[in-house]
Amino acid sequence: MKTADAAPGREDLFHALRPLVAAEARAEAPGAAVEARDLEQAVWVRLLERMAGEGPPPDTVRWVRTAVRAEARHGRRTAAHELPYTRAQPAAGADSDPERAALRADRKRALRSAVGRTPGRCPRLLAAMLSPDDPTYREIAGELGISQGSLGPMRSRCLGCLRRMLTPEIGTAELGGKRR
Repeated sequence: MKTADAAPGREDLFHALRPLVAAEARAEAPGAAVEARDLEQAVWVRLLERMAGEGPPPDTVRWVRTAVRAEARHGRRTAAHELPYTRAQPAAGADSDPERAALRADRKRALRSAVGRTPGRCPRLLAAMLSPDDPTYREIAGELGISQGSLGPMRSRCLGCLRRMLTPEIGTAELGGKRR
C-alpha cells in the first residue's frame, strides 16, 4: 500500500531488503541477547529515518549489514547493564514511594505535635513510649517516678486522649487496626 508522500521505488526497496534484513537479524540476534524481530524493527526504523533525511543509502546491502551489527552491539551493551529481576528483590517497596514517605512524615509530625499537647504526665509517658531506644515498663516507670503497676492504666488514658486528639487530624485507623 503506497502512501501519498512515498517516493517512487521506496516500497520496492523495502520489499527487496526484507529478506536481507531478516537474515542478518537472525544471524546476529543470538550473540546480541535480543530477539531477531527487535533487531529487524530497529533497522527498519533507522532506514526510515535515513530515507526521510538523506535518502536511500548508496550501497544498501552494506548499509543493512552495518546497521544490523550496530543495533546488535547496542543490544549487547544494554543487556550487560540490565540485571534480571529476582523474587527476593521487591519491585517497589513502601519506602521507595515518595508520596507514602511524605504522608508518613506528615503523620509523624502530627503525632509528635499532639503528644506535646496531651495533659499532665502524658507527654513524658508517650515520648518515652515513642523513643527509638524502646525502654521497658520498668525503665519508663523509673523515669516518671511512678509505680510500674500504675503505668498500664496511665498509658491507656494517655493513648485514649491522644487518639481523640488525632482522629480529626489524621483520620480513622486503616483496615486491620484495632480500636477500643
